[in-house]
Amino acid sequence: MKQHDPAERLVVLTGAGISRESGLETFRDAGGLWNRHDIADVCTPQGFRRDPMLVSRFYNERRAELAHAEPNAAHRALATLEQAARDGRWNGELLIVTQNIDDLHERAGSRDVVHMHGELRRVRCLSCGATPEWLGDCLPDTPCPACHRPNLRPDIVWFGEVPLHMERIAAALAACDRFVTIGTSGMVYPAAGFVAEVRDHADTLDINLEAPATPTLFDRTLVGPATRMVPRWVADILGS
Repeated sequence: MKQHDPAERLVVLTGAGISRESGLETFRDAGGLWNRHDIADVCTPQGFRRDPMLVSRFYNERRAELAHAEPNAAHRALATLEQAARDGRWNGELLIVTQNIDDLHERAGSRDVVHMHGELRRVRCLSCGATPEWLGDCLPDTPCPACHRPNLRPDIVWFGEVPLHMERIAAALAACDRFVTIGTSGMVYPAAGFVAEVRDHADTLDINLEAPATPTLFDRTLVGPATRMVPRWVADILGS
């Protein structure tokens, strides 16, 4: 059986701006989490070794916050586009690469999601390498469900660590026809460099709450809340 060859390969990179409209606090905005916590204390391997209880409590709070958040219209619109590809209503292929550690894309119905900075609802065992799903609190003395050793940490990419799934992301970027960013600051590398990697072979679009202050490498920008702009953009793709 001949494998389906999509007419368009689309890579969407999402950042904190898409989740902010679901009520989740961002890190970099004015009043964000970095204004109340020192990055070195809660988001580095060194901080975790120095005070694992502080780091554990920080991520327990984030996990509890996520339990009360729901996917918004932007998350649902992307899930609709992916479903349209599965149903044959759109001859395309969609990969979501997210810098976010929440699971709102998945809860909206998206299946093909790559978490380059890890997942809040997972922990990683430093003894056996297991990465089980984790919905409640995790403390320094909590045993790993696989090896039973108390050596768990958040399954998050911290500053100084290498983002996850970079080979898959690089392959998708090299093959894509369209690259779209939604709600990302464009300040965190390597994600901030993705547009430069694709601009010679792909159409590029930035969807953001505010217009860029300086010229960018994107072909065009849509300015407005993700909950309004993303559904409109998806409707245009689907021709409705």
